[in-house]
Amino acid sequence: MTSQQEDPACEVAHGAAPPPSQEKILVAVFATPVAEFLLRYAADAGYQAVLVEPDPERCRAAKAAGLVLAGSLDGFPAGTADVVVTDHHRPELGVALRDALAGDARWIGIMGNPRHEGPHVAALTELGVPPEEIARVHRPIGINIGSRSPAEIAIATIAGLIADRNGKPGGFSF
Repeated sequence: MTSQQEDPACEVAHGAAPPPSQEKILVAVFATPVAEFLLRYAADAGYQAVLVEPDPERCRAAKAAGLVLAGSLDGFPAGTADVVVTDHHRPELGVALRDALAGDARWIGIMGNPRHEGPHVAALTELGVPPEEIARVHRPIGINIGSRSPAEIAIATIAGLIADRNGKPGGFSF
């Protein structure tokens, strides 16, 4: 067994070494309370945190709140972006997910109750997206911690993304 001084993870945790460098981008789609927490926590976790909001009024409000905005899901380096759709009731849902699936995102997910089919399935089917592409959209997202508030949902989502990036199942399985 290694001592604390020899363990790279321990060195990082104690501030003696920088965390491993990895380009990570979290793209929250749609300005919602969950997106606000998600982007805040993502930045703290080493992600470049970006919001994509197609509605001009909501876009102005998000910009005034200090969020970093992107006009689309294009332009992120291949395999670096984790895309989280934070509202499954928006009319732009299908187009946003279709665009995410057409890009080079590392991971794509949408919030929603896993006990019934999400509206994204019908929206993407209507746009002609093949079933195997629709199946790439993760739902539910995050680790099941029983989250209810926007902050808790964001924490569970970030934890799930970190676990996935590190090839871990999440939860307390080591």
